[in-house]
Amino acid sequence: MSVSPMPKPKSEAADPATSHVFTISEVLRELHDDFPDLTASKLRFLEERDLVEPARTASGYRKYCAADVERLRFVLALQRDRYMPLDVIKKTMDALDAGEQPEELPDAAPVGPREVTTEMAEQITGRIRPLSRKELRAQSGATRGMLDTLEKFRIIRADAKGHYSQHDLKAVKAVRVLARYGLEPKHLVNIRRSADNELDLIGRAMAPHAARKDAAARARVAESSKEMLQSLKDLRASMMDSAVESLDKD
Repeated sequence: MSVSPMPKPKSEAADPATSHVFTISEVLRELHDDFPDLTASKLRFLEERDLVEPARTASGYRKYCAADVERLRFVLALQRDRYMPLDVIKKTMDALDAGEQPEELPDAAPVGPREVTTEMAEQITGRIRPLSRKELRAQSGATRGMLDTLEKFRIIRADAKGHYSQHDLKAVKAVRVLARYGLEPKHLVNIRRSADNELDLIGRAMAPHAARKDAAARARVAESSKEMLQSLKDLRASMMDSAVESLDKD
């Protein structure tokens, strides 16, 4: 899918509703509710990775337009909610800038060069609120007993307030599918152990870098951890795919 080229937001005619420019501190305040841990160093880091291009004043101060803020909201949500490494996000944004529909985005997401619309940002960034146990049961179709068992084997885990994440919902749904093939939660203990081992690998690899406490270093550790996680997932998937394909040939 493609669309005709459109001008970059900063070159469009001024619109009283969108012509306001933001300083870096104003951007942090604007995004704080969705991304409370966001720092100025992280914004500069995203700029270094060519994910946002704020204008500059004659004195060199960054000036973000409304489209820049929505672009940042979009990028940060892809990183947070979809665990996409920044290099993959960069390819996604480059595709959007070219008017294409990246595979990583929902088919219905609008596209436009150098522009992330409010609708697109909300579609991707809309962090779904945590689920109560009752809501988790209703949306997953699991029984109370199944949830108890999954918690026992650490497949899912409630937070301090007793709420569950969308990752927990996804896990419960996957377990229910596996149950059709006779796999019970107790059979999935090795998967939990494998996940723990992979997290341990990432932790050990990042340990030398995690010693630095500045915000930029933390941002790089977070990004590198996500990249390692994605690579481990790709490696595991490739080995599993290869093994399943061999079953078809036997």
